[in-house]
Amino acid sequence: MPMGRDPHGPVRWAWLLLAYLSLGLAAAGVVLPLLPTVPFVLLAAYAAARGSKQLHQRLLTHRVFGPMIRDWQRHGAVSRRAKWLASASMLLAAAIAFLTAPHLWIAAVATISMAVIACWLWLRPEPER
Repeated sequence: MPMGRDPHGPVRWAWLLLAYLSLGLAAAGVVLPLLPTVPFVLLAAYAAARGSKQLHQRLLTHRVFGPMIRDWQRHGAVSRRAKWLASASMLLAAAIAFLTAPHLWIAAVATISMAVIACWLWLRPEPER
């Protein structure tokens, strides 16, 4: 085995840690409206593919997350439902930011950032069903 390719080395464990942290954040995003779920699921799948083939396979075959991961990996596609949910969450987050931010510019920067992300998201193809 070439130097630095230890399947149990620190790089593998770092990928595995990132995968599980991302899964935890995705799970929290299911119940917390301001925390996105889909990006964390996709990050978990990416990290799992590098840290644990078994975890990656479980994610690909998951009843809820599997289809979105496979759509992203095959076509860079995001479902219309996910786009609407993400957009609604960002709109809610923007409203909360404007109501609670200590300075208007903070809410404005956050809202502009979310608007750019929403535009990018809506430009992604949708999976064929």
